[in-house]
Amino acid sequence: QLLEAKTSLSLAQTQHALQLQQANAQMNDMVAKKQYEQLQTSLREEQRKARQLQENLHWQAEQACEQLVRVQEEHQCLLQAAVEQAEGLEHNLRTADAVLADKAAQLDDAQTQLSRNKQLIKDLREENRVFAMALQVAELRQRSTEEKNQMLKEQASALKQLLGKITPASLS
Repeated sequence: QLLEAKTSLSLAQTQHALQLQQANAQMNDMVAKKQYEQLQTSLREEQRKARQLQENLHWQAEQACEQLVRVQEEHQCLLQAAVEQAEGLEHNLRTADAVLADKAAQLDDAQTQLSRNKQLIKDLREENRVFAMALQVAELRQRSTEEKNQMLKEQASALKQLLGKITPASLS
C-alpha cells in the first residue's frame, strides 16, 4: 500500500508538472481566460489529491511502525517467557540430577550394607552349623554321661543291697 501510495503520488506530481507546463505553454500562447481558470482549478484539485495521498502515505507509515513496534514487543515478551521457562526447566533438571545422585548414593550404601548383612548371615549360619555340631556332640556326651550315671546308680544300689545283706551277717 505504501508503494502504491508513493507511485500514485509520483504519478500525480508528474501529471501536475505536465499540466503546469501545458498551462504555461498555453498562457504563452495567450490561452483563453476560461481555459486558464479550468487549468487552475484542475491544478488545485491535483495538488489537493497529492496532499491527501501524502497524508495517507504518512498515516500508513505510522500505522506500519506502530504495528512493527507491537509485534517486536510481543516477540520480546514471548522470548522472555521462553527464556524464563528454559531457566526453570534447567533448574528442575539440576534439582532432579541432584536428587537422583543422592538416591544413587543411598542405593550404593544400601547395596554395601546388604552385602555386609549377607556376609554376616553366612557367617552366622556357619557358626550355627558349628554350634549345632557341638550341641550334638554335647548331647551325645550328656546321654553317655547319663547312661554311665544310671549304671553307677544301679551299681551303687546293688552295692547298698549287698552291703545291707553283708553288714547284718557280719555283725552276727
